[in-house]
Amino acid sequence: MRRHPLIWGVVLMLILAVGLAALVRLSGLVANPKSSLSFRPKVGVVSVEGIITDSIEVVEQLEEFGRDDRIRSVVVRIESPGGGVVASQEIHDAILELKKKKRVVASMGSVAASGGYLVACASDWIVASPGTITGSLSAIMHYANVEGLLNKVGLKTFVIKSGRFKDIGSPTREMTEEEKVLLQSVVDDSYGQFQAIILKNRKIPQDRLAGLMDGRIFTGRQAQQVGLVDELGGYKQAVRKAGRLAGLKEEPEIVTPSEKRTGVWDYVRSSLVTAFPAAGLSQARAASGLYYLYLP
Repeated sequence: MRRHPLIWGVVLMLILAVGLAALVRLSGLVANPKSSLSFRPKVGVVSVEGIITDSIEVVEQLEEFGRDDRIRSVVVRIESPGGGVVASQEIHDAILELKKKKRVVASMGSVAASGGYLVACASDWIVASPGTITGSLSAIMHYANVEGLLNKVGLKTFVIKSGRFKDIGSPTREMTEEEKVLLQSVVDDSYGQFQAIILKNRKIPQDRLAGLMDGRIFTGRQAQQVGLVDELGGYKQAVRKAGRLAGLKEEPEIVTPSEKRTGVWDYVRSSLVTAFPAAGLSQARAASGLYYLYLP
């Protein structure tokens, strides 16, 4: 059977294109100091940014670094006022798992409060800038009541339920005293969990810690003075500390997690939060639920 020259020409061009792409990729890896081909000791950096509403991506990144033998230690960079109780706890627990294999240093940015601090206190060492806002070590619930607004527009709602607490926190009616007591018990239990985690990780006497966990905030310098932070410094100082804890003798190479493909909506949302940081806090205020969250 005669081979068509046009077909063979296309096949040859495809082979050349793949080979050229591979060479470009290889040369990029060699030239890039952050590449996997670099033989310098490595410190991984995972970022926890914005309001913590979901833990999956951060937990996966921590697990990825835990499996990578080239990563000697990890820095968790926190730029967050906290967020959901469960998401914060899951990231905290993932750091504890990672510590079984590698040393972990928390680096606090402008804000690392409430759930952000919960994440930080799982690490081996906490570094904060003197002006970092941290603290707000407490739990909070938010519920809106729009009953007055609905009455003004003549809108009524009807609820059919099987238990007296089934519609607890409903925005269409006043909360009963019994419901307030029940929800307060939930907040108090979450607060107790928060306190137990700090007591275990920071070794601060319980009577002294109780005085710090009334929702107040601290600067990084104040937090160091009361034992919530180990060292004052910036991101680079945290990276160097992680390297020293891992026994590295030279300046470590910084490695970030594998890039995740971002959808159009993710890009738009990220841009809005960057341009209007108050929008994220306003959204959290409006949403019902249980949070470890600093709301200025």
